Amino acid sequence: MYTPLLRVSTNDRLPTLDPVITNPQVGSVGNARRESTSVNGPADRFRHMLIGYCRTSTADQNPDHQIDALLRHGVDRDNIHVDVASGAKASRPKLDLVMQLLREGDTLKVTRLDRLSRSVLHLVTLGADLRERGIGLHVIEQGIDTSTMEGRAMFGMLSVLAELQRELIVANTNDGLASARARGRVGGRRPRLTDDQAALAQRLYDEREKTVQQIADMFGVPRSTVYGHLDKTKTVPRQPKRTSVTKP
Repeated sequence: MYTPLLRVSTNDRLPTLDPVITNPQVGSVGNARRESTSVNGPADRFRHMLIGYCRTSTADQNPDHQIDALLRHGVDRDNIHVDVASGAKASRPKLDLVMQLLREGDTLKVTRLDRLSRSVLHLVTLGADLRERGIGLHVIEQGIDTSTMEGRAMFGMLSVLAELQRELIVANTNDGLASARARGRVGGRRPRLTDDQAALAQRLYDEREKTVQQIADMFGVPRSTVYGHLDKTKTVPRQPKRTSVTKP
């Protein structure tokens, strides 16, 4: 801020004004970027930041076409974040960072919805979170803009589809369990040892021919598996080995 100070010249005694900096401000890079994307003047200069998000499933895929599209739509290169991860994962390093950086009035830009997530449930969750925080979402290639009525309607339809998907998953799971029970099958993992192997493990353990670790090594399973197959009600209590004492 510049404050004019009165200075009197010694030659003509006429007052002159010299601008003297009394309170200089040093802006951070982040603030400068937010100010550069302002559209509503000084009062709103720290809002309306455009943040871009890209994703590729593998490292050998090239995200350049996504980056170019975001640049053409006004996103600064420094504000573009790229993930190399599956779209089925809800938590990704760069996506988590983007969600932390976004503030009210900002806009998140992606090229397609599947770059943001491949799960309808996750998309709806993200959309609801952005809407509650006052953050816009612009999907470039699919023409979705939640700042418009049409864009909000699109997310409303996605919410219905997500609920339908959830109900179908629950119904299919219940049908599968009922069918398995009707055939005499129960849920859970299959035993790692066959009945014959479990019986042999029991005998070797009871007769103290082998330790649990040796039995596990023999069958190629962890010790916890052997312990899980041992019948504690039939297992003979193992006595500590006796040590012989030689008299002098």
